[in-house]
Amino acid sequence: MLPTISTTRYVTPLREGGSLPGLVEADDLGTYVMKFRGAGQGLKVLVAEVVVTELARRLGLRVPDLALIDLDPRIGRYEPDEEVQDLLTASTGLNLAVDFLPGALGYDGVSHRVDPDEAARVLWLDALVANVDRSWRNPNLLVWHGRLWLIDHGATLWFHHGWASGRIDPDRFAQTPYDVGDHALSVHVRGVPAAAGALAPQVTLGLLEEVVGLVPDEWLEPAPGLATPADLREAYVAHLLARLEAAPGWLPTAVPA
Repeated sequence: MLPTISTTRYVTPLREGGSLPGLVEADDLGTYVMKFRGAGQGLKVLVAEVVVTELARRLGLRVPDLALIDLDPRIGRYEPDEEVQDLLTASTGLNLAVDFLPGALGYDGVSHRVDPDEAARVLWLDALVANVDRSWRNPNLLVWHGRLWLIDHGATLWFHHGWASGRIDPDRFAQTPYDVGDHALSVHVRGVPAAAGALAPQVTLGLLEEVVGLVPDEWLEPAPGLATPADLREAYVAHLLARLEAAPGWLPTAVPA
């Protein structure tokens, strides 16, 4: 289970992201980047953050620690910024906390030399979960203490955005090729087959059930044909297993000319 903490102070908004995450302090004396349930992208972004971040962790990639964080409605009452106050008010309850990495720098491809094997493993994971947000416009890669860290996985698992319309189609997700051409680590694509050989066997039914099981029930919104949290968890696992089994159809092996 992910630990559950409570917000004690809202520090400042982080305006780099479209969802307006905020820097907060918590009752465990930690500082976190808070992803809000009331943001425009909705709860599915938080679900994707948990599933993919925790999958990456279990595959040996570096990601910040996650926690579930409760937001007291009183915190929003004293926020002078009206936009932020509205967001805090809409996010009362359980949100997502991402451990803040003080002094971390954004990966620019120049000041830090990434290990090619590690880069290939990142590429393989992003292809598996269909991450569309690892381009040079927004790499979502940090360098902290000389090592590469992965952040912001809300733009993965695009299939769940169609569930509200009744589109539950694991085969479509499974067969969709991954466009690596815009990826910030695309120069390392030739190492992806080897990364697949090392990582794919680790992504078992049990592992997927474990990471999907970390998502709180209240974040799993019912959809046609998926009425309960258990139904939704099974659907996430089924989609990811179907994609895993459909490799190498979606596996990037070269950057398009």
